This record gives sequence, structure tokens and C-alpha cells, in this order.
Amino acid sequence: MKISIITVCFNAAETIKSTIDSIASQSYQNIEHIIVDGGSQDGTREIIASSDSVSKYIFEPDDGIYDAMNKGVKTASGDIVGILNADDFYANENVLSNVAAAFSDPLIDIVYGDLVYVDKENTDRIIRYWKSRCFVPGLFQRGWMPAHPTFFVRKHYFDELGYYDTEYKIQSDFELTMRFLEIYRLTSVYLPNIMIKMRIGGASNNSLRNIIKGNIESFKACKKNNLKIPFYFNLIKTASRLPQFWQRP
Repeated sequence: MKISIITVCFNAAETIKSTIDSIASQSYQNIEHIIVDGGSQDGTREIIASSDSVSKYIFEPDDGIYDAMNKGVKTASGDIVGILNADDFYANENVLSNVAAAFSDPLIDIVYGDLVYVDKENTDRIIRYWKSRCFVPGLFQRGWMPAHPTFFVRKHYFDELGYYDTEYKIQSDFELTMRFLEIYRLTSVYLPNIMIKMRIGGASNNSLRNIIKGNIESFKACKKNNLKIPFYFNLIKTASRLPQFWQRP
């Protein structure tokens, strides 16, 4: 089966090469790498142009990160779709082989695993460990979600169940994973391995303002999908992240 990996970026010259190289070095070979660039002016375009492993490159303005992801997903021709952002890279060369092996079971719709946040300069230094778990109904009501960059799904479900909801500028990944797992109950498998290394400082956690805005969006996303949640939802959602700062592999 073909796996399509979508990378969205904007002025990512410092990190885009490591993202591209981590995909190109995967032991699994049937990969389509699509990059959606919102109009970089810092040399990102030249780095991408010199990379033979990039399958498709979209260079045009977008309406935010999730609009860009939707462009990539709609362009994808693979059976499986995953997201790898321009600050992220795979933890080892066998990540996609393991994902493909899990999807060899036709009853599996979604595969996800663990992620570590790492220092921007020293990517061997782990700041935060996002250890996930097998999904059971009710987890999203307690603020849980799988680490989005580790989230792989059969492509046809985007066409059938909807794409990233661009109403949410920070937490559309929360809304989509919730919709697919909690609302539609797609069959998933959790791989208890570190799949992604993410450089610290992503859009949802790079400021207190964005953390607050993200929590508000998460609450609204639950309400929009008619998911019953307690009034203290944002408190337990925030508290559930705290162990990630002292857990280690």
C-alpha cells in the first residue's frame, strides 16, 4: 500500500531538510511525500526543489495550517495518510514499516503511537514525552487525544467523514481525531513506540495565549460534535498533559 505523508510549512528553511531526509530514509519504500508551502521566502523553496524524494510540492497562500493540511490530503493518492510537520522528524527508519504492518489488517482504520518533544538545538534532549494508550470510548471527554503527528488514517475516511475543520485555528487536529475515534468509532491500533521527534514550540503550545485559545477551541469542538463533557473539561485536559514533562522512555 502507498503511504502519503503531508508536510505543511512556511519559512522553514532551518528544519525542512531534516523532515525531508527522515522520510526519504525510511525502510518502507512506497511513500508519497507532499509538501504544502504557504509562500516561504527564506530559502525553503530552494531546499525542497533540490530534494528528489519530494513527490508533489504546492506553493501558494493558504488560510492557516489546517487549510494547508486539507490541500495536501486532497492531493494525496496514497491508501494511508499521515502528517509530518516541518519541525518534526521520524524517530527511526522503521516507523512507516511498522505503520504499514499494522494496516495490513484490513479491519484497522487508524494507527498511532508515541511522540517526544525535543530541544530545538539538541534533538537528543527530551523535554516532554507524549505517551499514548489504546483508545477506549470516553477518553476524549477526559481531555485525551493521540499525538497528532503519529496519527495515520485510511485516506478514504477523509472523503467520507470530513477533513480538518478550518473553523479551529489551533485545535482542528483535536477535533478531527475526536471525530474519527470518539464520534465515528473507527477501529484503531496503538503502537507503543516513539514514532516522532517534535522540536519544542509548535503553534498550540508556543505561548500562554495559544494554550488558552486552544482549550477554548477544544471545548467548542466537543460541543459542536454533541460530545457531553464536564464544565471542568479544560482543567482536566490541561492536567492530563502534566505527566508528560516528567515521564521518560
